Amino acid sequence: MATMTAALFDGKGHMNVVEMDRPKPGPGDVLIRIRETGICGSDLIIYTDLTTPEKIPAGHEVAGEIAEAGPGVDARRVGERIAIETIGHGLACNDCWYCRMGQYTHCQNKAPDQGGGYAQYISRRAFGCYPVTDRVSWEQAALVEPLAVSIHAVRLGRMMGDETVVVLGSGTIGLTAVAAARALGAGTVLASARHEHQAGMAKKLGADVALPPESKEFHQAILDATDGRGADMTLETVGGKSDAIVKEAIEVTRKQGRIMTLGNFPVPVSLHWLDPLLKEQAIIFSACYGIIDGRHDYEVAIDLMDSGKVDLGPMVTHHYPLTDIQKGFDTAYNKKTGSLKVHIDQQKD
Repeated sequence: MATMTAALFDGKGHMNVVEMDRPKPGPGDVLIRIRETGICGSDLIIYTDLTTPEKIPAGHEVAGEIAEAGPGVDARRVGERIAIETIGHGLACNDCWYCRMGQYTHCQNKAPDQGGGYAQYISRRAFGCYPVTDRVSWEQAALVEPLAVSIHAVRLGRMMGDETVVVLGSGTIGLTAVAAARALGAGTVLASARHEHQAGMAKKLGADVALPPESKEFHQAILDATDGRGADMTLETVGGKSDAIVKEAIEVTRKQGRIMTLGNFPVPVSLHWLDPLLKEQAIIFSACYGIIDGRHDYEVAIDLMDSGKVDLGPMVTHHYPLTDIQKGFDTAYNKKTGSLKVHIDQQKD
């Protein structure tokens, strides 16, 4: 059986570069030659918390080109440049109730996962591979996934044109949330950013204001922008191990406003519900992507990139080859490096 180079977590906070069997595309699948993969914040949580070695590679922010068509797939797709919906549509049965509703992330009969983007090849359902044109760089194509996460939240929260949107956090999802809100018609966008380089990128992507989180200046800027009401919609992108970020979201959002929760909370957190109850706020959880109003969030993301309305390329501050993936994780984990987004680059392999 053909082999490939891949990287696996060893369960001790380190990535081992190994040789392993190359995935084989089954009926309806394609084999994709990976060109670029982003290191996600959820990968960094695994990097610090995983205690058992991985058997298949992680990595879900993936772009590449179709190298082989499995049985039942049009062979003319070979060579196609794609962004891969690795978590939902790329594994979906396309037949259960959730799939028929276009909510592939919640598919009840997903195919076994053969591994993600920290490898030379990945196998996924052909219908979960979204074509991108040559106008979309490999860097941007690998950022379709996090942009789609933020687009999903903005659309699920039914943001209306000219509304004031607050984005809590300026990590990958926070920055793509700024870009998504701006591109989809927000009137004013205010972001919290813990680091100066994150604040600069938030402004570059469309934030009117980017200030330190939980600061008086940030909260005052929100009140000034809304005649004292608070945000119409708040996108919480931080998560964590306490309720602090949720409390801030409740505080900065107006009465009858919407709070979209995108952050990862790896442990249970408690919350006093009286404040959001009295303010009649809607707290809506948003995970991944799917079809809303007849269009998949990936399609919306790709169209925004293809048209030039969104350019996330400058977010990628560091590139590392697959063989140096440990350096990539170390760089992504340590914000003192100035990293915003670290990519594993296999364009020249």
